[in-house]
Amino acid sequence: MEPQSVSITTEYIKLEALLKLANLVSSGGEAKCLIQDGQVSVNGQVCRMRGKKLRPGDQVAFAGRELTVQ
Repeated sequence: MEPQSVSITTEYIKLEALLKLANLVSSGGEAKCLIQDGQVSVNGQVCRMRGKKLRPGDQVAFAGRELTVQ
C-alpha cells in the first residue's frame, strides 16, 4: 500500500494530533489509548509516546495504513 502523505505547516506535529489530522481516529482520547496500547509505530518501531514530535520524513504505521509526514 502506498503511504499517505500528511502535510504540516509547523516544525513538527505530535503523534496523537497526526492520527486525528489523518482521520484515523475520532478523538484524542482514542488516539491516546491506541498509542499507549502499542498499536502505532514510528519509523518502524512501536511508539507509546502520544506526544512524540514528528517531523517531515517521519513515517507512521497504524491499522494497516502508512503515513509520511511532509
